Amino acid sequence: MKFMILVKATADSEAGTMPSTELLEQMGKFNEELVKAGVMLAGEGLHPSSKGARVRFDGAARTVIDGPFAETKELVAGFWIWQCASMEEAVSWVKRCPNPMPGPSEIEIRRLFTAEDFGDALTPELRDQEVRLRAETTKRELF
Repeated sequence: MKFMILVKATADSEAGTMPSTELLEQMGKFNEELVKAGVMLAGEGLHPSSKGARVRFDGAARTVIDGPFAETKELVAGFWIWQCASMEEAVSWVKRCPNPMPGPSEIEIRRLFTAEDFGDALTPELRDQEVRLRAETTKRELF
């Protein structure tokens, strides 16, 4: 099972406060453990929402909203993509993670959908397209 691990933003991360060398070292060590265990597939930090944008959809209309965004507790400051056998395993790894922020913080764990989750709505043609697109994207370097 694949999981997206979301590091929630804080007032500090939204202000653009960069992590200390000590925290970077701790997170680097944790990431090494994840990679050696075959868990980590990807992971990145995100710039503050002040450097971002949202696109709101309403039928055919599109509205662009420039950051920053008000609800810091609802924002994401970084993410990992992990391969774990279960939610319990993902939770166990998160509990080992260094605190990603200088003060109180939160990490959210969400399972990614697989083709099987869509049932009959994913026709053979759509399944073939999914396989083709995944093959194409794996040819590209992510980092």
